[in-house]
Amino acid sequence: MQVTAGQQGEAGRTPDIAVTAARAGDIAAARLKERIYATLTLTAVVVALVETEHPEHLESALTVAVTALGVWLATLVADEQSHRALTGRSTSPQELRTAVYVSSPLLLTAAGPLVLIGVSALGALELGTALLISAGVEVGTLFLWGWRSGLRMGNGRLNALFSGLVDTLIGVGVVAVKLLAGH
Repeated sequence: MQVTAGQQGEAGRTPDIAVTAARAGDIAAARLKERIYATLTLTAVVVALVETEHPEHLESALTVAVTALGVWLATLVADEQSHRALTGRSTSPQELRTAVYVSSPLLLTAAGPLVLIGVSALGALELGTALLISAGVEVGTLFLWGWRSGLRMGNGRLNALFSGLVDTLIGVGVVAVKLLAGH
């Protein structure tokens, strides 16, 4: 039976829409997961740069950029290898586009630190200060994601605040471990 304009969809149409919506939700969740992972990783890198005796602007920018690029490429390789291991085939072009789309927030996370390093290179603030601000913004971003997630779960503002604080503590924990471990 074909569905024509104006008709209510046939039984087989609803699951397609539901599957598409579920897939979109899964993709959005995977993108957020990658962004949070990259935020934690780059926060640790930025803190390590702060600990460097005499950090240089170019060295700091390259470290942030190469770290983001390296984590992104490693994610793509891991996605491809795990896909082959589970399915016995390489990814299709559509699956590759999805993997690139899902993992792209790994690159976006470097934008904030790179902008602040650039502002510092122009003389507006010391590099160490720019790096500390960058780490603080990254940790603050974790709070916002936790708070927003808490609100979306519908558990009220107090639980959303708690969720944001837990995510913030995780970010602070990453910074603390890096500071305690040193180089």
